Amino acid sequence: MSAIRCAVCALFALGVFLLSFNQLVGWAAEPIKAPAGTPEPVEDDMHEFMEYVFQPNYGLLKKSLAKAPATKEEWFNVKVGSLVLAEGGNLILLRGPNEDRKEWIEYATAVRDLGGKTYRAAQAQDFDVARSHYEAMITKCNACHQHYADGEHQLTP
Repeated sequence: MSAIRCAVCALFALGVFLLSFNQLVGWAAEPIKAPAGTPEPVEDDMHEFMEYVFQPNYGLLKKSLAKAPATKEEWFNVKVGSLVLAEGGNLILLRGPNEDRKEWIEYATAVRDLGGKTYRAAQAQDFDVARSHYEAMITKCNACHQHYADGEHQLTP
C-alpha cells in the first residue's frame, strides 16, 4: 500500500510540475490573464500607446487652444482632449521603466494633474487658465520625452 501511495504522490507531483512548466514557458492554449479587476495594458509598446492615445488628443488640444474657444463645440473639444490626456496620465502610471521609476511617476502625475486642471478650466470656459495649464502640461511631456526618449517627440503648445 505504501508503494502505491508513493507512486500516486509522484504522479501528482509530476502533473503539477508539468502544468506549472507549461504555464511558465507559454505552451498554454490561452495566455495567462490578469485577474478580473486588475489593470492590464492592452498595448505594451510605449511608442504605439502614445501615438494612438496621446497624439490625437494633443493635436485636438493644440488646435482647440490656439485661440479662445467661442462655441460650445470648441469648448467640448478642449474638455475631450484634456480629460483623455489627464486620464492617460493615470494609464502611464501603470507602465514605464523599472529604473528611473521615480521620475516616471513624477511626469505621469504631472500630466494627470495638469490635464485635469486644463479640463476644469475648460468646464469653467476660462481660456487663459486652460491655456496656461495646457502649456505647463506640454512642458512636462517634453521633459519626459527628453529623459526617456533621448529628446525625440518634442511637442509645441
